[in-house]
Amino acid sequence: MESIQAVKQRFEIIGNDPKLNRAIEKSIQVAPTDISVLVTGESGVGKESIPKIIHSLSHRKHNKYIAVNCGAIPEGTIDSELFGHEKGAFTGATQTRNGYFEVADGGTIFLDEVGELPLPTQVRLLRVLENGEFLKVGSSKIQKTDVRIVAATNVNMGEAIEKGKFREDLYYRLSTVEINLPPLRQRGEDIHLLFRKFASDFAQKYKMPTIRLNEDAVSLLLQYNWGGNIRQLRNITEQLSVLEEKREISYATLKQYLPNVGSNLPAVISNKKVESDFSSEREILYKVLFDMQRDINDLKKLTMELMNHGNSSKVKEQNAQLINKIYSEDEDREAQIAAFAEEEEVPEAHDVEVLNIPENAPEETEDKYHFAEEIEEEESLSLQDKELELIKKSLDKYGGKRKDAAKELGISERTLYRKIKQYNL
Repeated sequence: MESIQAVKQRFEIIGNDPKLNRAIEKSIQVAPTDISVLVTGESGVGKESIPKIIHSLSHRKHNKYIAVNCGAIPEGTIDSELFGHEKGAFTGATQTRNGYFEVADGGTIFLDEVGELPLPTQVRLLRVLENGEFLKVGSSKIQKTDVRIVAATNVNMGEAIEKGKFREDLYYRLSTVEINLPPLRQRGEDIHLLFRKFASDFAQKYKMPTIRLNEDAVSLLLQYNWGGNIRQLRNITEQLSVLEEKREISYATLKQYLPNVGSNLPAVISNKKVESDFSSEREILYKVLFDMQRDINDLKKLTMELMNHGNSSKVKEQNAQLINKIYSEDEDREAQIAAFAEEEEVPEAHDVEVLNIPENAPEETEDKYHFAEEIEEEESLSLQDKELELIKKSLDKYGGKRKDAAKELGISERTLYRKIKQYNL
């Protein structure tokens, strides 16, 4: 069994990325068998190298190797290309033609862009994979073939199966072993190694000195997204080699050849910050509302005590801890609600109906509700005074800077500005 390094040298594969090495290792391991292989990866990552490695290391290496680009053959003729046709099978079929599966008998067929195959052709291919049988177009005679199939695709096969564009049973037949090649942007220092290799090749081809990158240009090269992968890198290197007079390429020069540099560089600041801030504020608001609901229940309980016992002094004494808790917690909560009231259109706390006193309630019953009304009225007044005092202190502390004061108070700058106008500060 050949080593990974030997295979790289033989097929001129550049790079030391662990994922790349693993893909080559799997190719070496699977080559002596006859099982089908599916090579996956983005367009331009070099998927065509894998079937060549597999064929050259297999017992079929002395037989034919045929590469077929399934996406480049029209739907109406692909069956004829793959399986052949009989004379007169369709208009223009002036003679019998042997298809790739017949010609490559005993060898290997590489089906590139297999995800583009039309559904009727997928059915024919499935039959070849299952029992090695196929029919020429226009023929009823079953023929046998002994072909090793290696397929490749840049399509998300799971999505294609879900949308009904690719047969699930064919996918599992093709992907007995799946080999994935990583995109160029994930291969780190391999990018610069490939650039240097391409630069050297083009220098020899065009008989000119080899271009090289300065330090800043190398950083840009490594940070760029490389949507077209190795194919795009090779193209950029060739352009630089031919068009640039200076052989040392600067950051500014390289940038001119890279499309959409800003959008293709990795983001330093997450664009989800605003969303996460909003989610955080929403969670706080929900907590405030749940706490309010709990305190409303406490008030109802307190009111029922008053209605049942009638002695407000005794009830106050027995429920002193509950009353103090409601006062202390609601001061903070009202300030939080004020911050959301304008932007989230949340009703003010005093708009929430806490008690539903009957209009025609007897005088005695109304007196029993009187204590709860006093709590609400006193609380509202104390909150307003406390709010005014806190705003003044915060503004004094930060020398009138609303942004810092709002942050200190835990409210938005917009809400603080409204409060300043409200209190004529």
